[in-house]
Amino acid sequence: MDAHFSALLETANKYPLQPNIHHFYGTAGFRALANTLPPVLFRIGCLAFLRSLSLGRSIGVMVTASHNPEHDNGVKLVDPDGEMLAPAWEKHATTIANAKSSDIVSTMISIAKSESVDLTKGTAKIIVGRDTRPSSLSLVQAVKDSVQTLGGTIDDLGEITTPQLHWAVYRTNRNLPGNVEAYYTSFTNAFKQSLIGAQQTNKQPIVIDCANGIGAIAAKEFSKILKDDLAIEIRNDARTNLNHLVGADFVKSRQQIPNGVDPKLDIMKKFVSLDGDADRLIYFYLDENGAFHLLDGDKISTLIASFIISDINTLGIKDLTLGVVQTAYANGASTHFIEKVLGVTAACTLTGVKHLHHMALKFDIGIYFEANGHGTVTFSENGIHKLKALQEHLEKDTNTSLEKKQALKRLLNLPDLINQAIGDAMSDILVIESILRHKNWTLKEWDSMYQDLPNKLIAHKVKDRSVITTTDVERKVVTPKGLQEAIDAAVSKYHKGRSFVRPSGTEDVVRIYAEAATKEEAEKLAAEVTLLVNELAGGIATV
Repeated sequence: MDAHFSALLETANKYPLQPNIHHFYGTAGFRALANTLPPVLFRIGCLAFLRSLSLGRSIGVMVTASHNPEHDNGVKLVDPDGEMLAPAWEKHATTIANAKSSDIVSTMISIAKSESVDLTKGTAKIIVGRDTRPSSLSLVQAVKDSVQTLGGTIDDLGEITTPQLHWAVYRTNRNLPGNVEAYYTSFTNAFKQSLIGAQQTNKQPIVIDCANGIGAIAAKEFSKILKDDLAIEIRNDARTNLNHLVGADFVKSRQQIPNGVDPKLDIMKKFVSLDGDADRLIYFYLDENGAFHLLDGDKISTLIASFIISDINTLGIKDLTLGVVQTAYANGASTHFIEKVLGVTAACTLTGVKHLHHMALKFDIGIYFEANGHGTVTFSENGIHKLKALQEHLEKDTNTSLEKKQALKRLLNLPDLINQAIGDAMSDILVIESILRHKNWTLKEWDSMYQDLPNKLIAHKVKDRSVITTTDVERKVVTPKGLQEAIDAAVSKYHKGRSFVRPSGTEDVVRIYAEAATKEEAEKLAAEVTLLVNELAGGIATV
């Protein structure tokens, strides 16, 4: 490695750190202004090299900043099973990203020693993808410069969605085809299979808001392949103004239609908004009176759960565990519907996709979607084994009904229809559209499954966010003393009231969530809890 390290130090001179900037690897990896990131991407290539050697498997590097503005960019590493980088390595990412050019090699050696990585054995294999931002190509080159200088190999998949990169890494490490062509073939074939036995009377086209991002490429390809099975209209597919007044994050946070949707001409059409890297989605429609209706991650979870539990009940399966994983932000009405109406376990965990995903893996079938529309369904090997054993049994039973055969076929097809590695807006669309076909539902009928409780979410500035600590998966305040008791007293005054306060992980603000039976009560409760934060937790009052 000495020759490689010498060459690396020489190449590193092209990527000096910018002064007075400290980069931190969080849940979403690194995100910052694109012009500050070339040195970070060069260094993250070094870490990807080490991670691949440590496991003897391929590692993914995705260049994207998701729903951030176009002038930003970012990068995250993808572990061999298509999951996000292991938490223990996140600290290494932060360390090496801030290492001076002259210290990169010593930092790599230190990380290798702490993780027992043998630098003399094996070949690092890195799979790289990027979104459509103008800055992404040069940032990928920075990764290549470090990995190839170190003697690693690069498989550059070009412009792809974040979920496609995760899927490629997952498949490659199982010696299965992981290229983009295989991705489209796999999911479109599974979708066609899923429609067998479905009610075909409601084939309303879907209109996809692509956020002017990478999702447009995927949506167009799916539209071409599925032209006879799913009508897709593409909007907001420019390669400029990424995420500006468009996309899932805008629609969810603003609770309004994006640019490119006409409030008069688009009444009762079926809309889906993707975010900038197509790993989350939000459905919405305008009703007969032009009123805006949002179907977010909670609605998606309940739709999928209702479909799966119906098939499980049809088959009479008793030993298959099914769970819906939520966070404290999940609307209380969705939790009630899941538990009381569907009879399905609703588990709550910490905010963040990695927490939801790991909790979902505890079930034979785990469903999770954040309210922002990021989520998927996971299937355990044990669960699939049980379903296949049942299939063998039913095939031998000549009295098995067509209803049971079709229910089992749908359940066995689901693992192929959904991207289990990570939230994937395009595969999620296929799952949802298949379910709506089987139920013969419009968005209005889906929306009527239950009525969301009115809610209010506030990001409120505080002097020091560390003053507030929480327990019970962020639903209860531990410190400062007296704040939780005051919140409980406030909540007790409102019908169906619920509220919690949790500190941000990145800035001195707290998130204040409140819900109640009416919009007015939810807003009053949120305002009351905000005053309590000002009084007891150093909140900064706004004029």
